Amino acid sequence: MDTIEPNIFALAWFALFASVAGLGFYVLAGAFPLSTRDDLKVHPAGVPLAIVNAAAFVTLAVGSGIYAAAELRWTSIVIVAGLALLFAPGIFNLWPARWRDGAAGLAILLAGTVLAIAALHIVGGVYSA
Repeated sequence: MDTIEPNIFALAWFALFASVAGLGFYVLAGAFPLSTRDDLKVHPAGVPLAIVNAAAFVTLAVGSGIYAAAELRWTSIVIVAGLALLFAPGIFNLWPARWRDGAAGLAILLAGTVLAIAALHIVGGVYSA
């Protein structure tokens, strides 16, 4: 396995971060542009949730990329990120419809993204030292 990717733990963490980011991409793709989402405008937390989710998504995506570039081979990054984006729609379709397209889905996504960012901060600090 060392000839493929010597840092298997970093690869597993990156796979998790890329999966959360891939799922976030698909959920947020349906939330924007906000001008077309009357259901989010009506809900008091809808628009702020979409905006905070977008910021958290960018933070996770950039942080995961930096982490992967520091810890993994570029071939591993390409393969794992590609698989995460390839299979994220399957995870997205497993969610109930009310979670996919409304404020509840954005709240769940925000919780998952924040947890992933926290794990990235912890793991990135451990591996970077």
